[in-house]
Amino acid sequence: QVQLVESGGGLVQPGGSLRLSCAASGSIFSIYDVGWYRQAPGKQRELVATITSGGRTNYADSVKGRFTISRANAKKTVYLQMNSLKPEDKDVYYCNADISTSRWSAGYNYWGQGTQVTVSS
Repeated sequence: QVQLVESGGGLVQPGGSLRLSCAASGSIFSIYDVGWYRQAPGKQRELVATITSGGRTNYADSVKGRFTISRANAKKTVYLQMNSLKPEDKDVYYCNADISTSRWSAGYNYWGQGTQVTVSS
């Protein structure tokens, strides 16, 4: 059973910072591409940032220069450092990952349960 658990969300003032973590647990052989997404009530989930197994990153235009995605493979954890936060960054943030459970199995896509980020004075 593979699980992704996000943490690090909370309330922060505009201009502040938060670091989100996405920890994978369970029977894991390899973690491939990982992404952070966010979703506001009534809106579609949107891509924030992705990182490949080789460390290549990609960002939504709205967060470039403010957010940084990174991964600690030994800890099976991916981070999202969010700086210069704006009220419009307020959303539920979700972690998404392609994970295989053995060398003979294909990767499956998993989602975490989400963590709330609120940016308000």
